[in-house]
Amino acid sequence: MRLKLRMNPAHIEQTLRNHIERRLRFALGRFGERVGNVSVTLSGPEGRMGESRCCIRIEVVPRGSFAVEERGHDLLAAIDRAAGRVGRLFGREIERARDSRITHDSIRLRAA
Repeated sequence: MRLKLRMNPAHIEQTLRNHIERRLRFALGRFGERVGNVSVTLSGPEGRMGESRCCIRIEVVPRGSFAVEERGHDLLAAIDRAAGRVGRLFGREIERARDSRITHDSIRLRAA
């Protein structure tokens, strides 16, 4: 897993970086080599509501990529929710790939 972090403003504290890496390794660690590039974009409080934003883009090798975005008043909570969603969605993508490879004929051949 290659992790790329971007934040507005540009500085990222080491503790925040460690938190993001730990959450993503927990959510994606079981998928091993199927995890490609991971890009995390954070932005501080914006607009009238003062919400922070966490966007995670992830590459599913070899099937493509997807993105998850979470907003909230607490940036750490938004990171946690986004990492959890990424882990669940990645698992579903892997399951879809597995299901598309197994057809009824291949199941009959295995049973024989």
